[in-house]
Amino acid sequence: MKEYKSFFKTVAGNEGSKCHYPTRLDTYGCGCFHDCKYCYAKSLLDFRGLWHPEDPAVADLEKIKRRLDKIPAGTVLRLGGMTDCFQPCELKYKRTLETIQEMNRRGIGYLIVTKSHIVANDEYVGTMDRELAHIQITVTTTDDQRSLEYEKASTPSLRIKAIEKLQENGYDVALRLSPYIEEYIDFNILNNVQCDKILIEFLRVNCFIQKWFEIDYGKYTLKHGGYLHLPLEEKQRMLERITGFKQVSVCDDVDEHYEFFRDNFNPNPKDCCNLG
Repeated sequence: MKEYKSFFKTVAGNEGSKCHYPTRLDTYGCGCFHDCKYCYAKSLLDFRGLWHPEDPAVADLEKIKRRLDKIPAGTVLRLGGMTDCFQPCELKYKRTLETIQEMNRRGIGYLIVTKSHIVANDEYVGTMDRELAHIQITVTTTDDQRSLEYEKASTPSLRIKAIEKLQENGYDVALRLSPYIEEYIDFNILNNVQCDKILIEFLRVNCFIQKWFEIDYGKYTLKHGGYLHLPLEEKQRMLERITGFKQVSVCDDVDEHYEFFRDNFNPNPKDCCNLG
């Protein structure tokens, strides 16, 4: 087992200036078994020889404890920034479970972002504190077979069941549609998910993602921050198809788009994650 030493980071720059929760704690690093072809973390690490999806490194629990001792109660940390904190190795190492237990003891909030149904296993439902836990489960398609073409995460149907279980159990949970690719979605399925909240991110494209992830990039005509993006008008049109949720929020890192959604769309202008 390799140790993941860079498990704690506060994101700066363009992304950090927009995100209400820029401090991230990764229980696993230097690779993620899900190995999503559109993953920005993979695109940043793979060419440097730091991406090992079959053998991710594991953060040291004692070092996590020492870091958490310095965090004020009431802070919200994001679990799962550069890798998924509920990828399959969690079932072996339990590092995320142990970290949640330590955060519970200190009164530190946690925003879990995952593509795994494991977060809704009974062991985790029985451990997470409803006052501290915020869970976003990412769905990229409503088609189980299609998802296998570009990611090794839990099938979308399992993720949707996990979302609905957490909603039923009283957790602050959201479906994270990320990235939102219109042709991958059956809107009859999506808009009937039993969940109050949805958070939407659109695909940002660099040369590595274009090489790995095969979709039509003809509409990605806007250049910003080293990535290609959809124009704002196209994003607005796509959002009109999301109708089954009480609260819809958009996370966007294009400056003008971020300001538009903050000022005109998101239910919580200060927090696009819209945590309860």
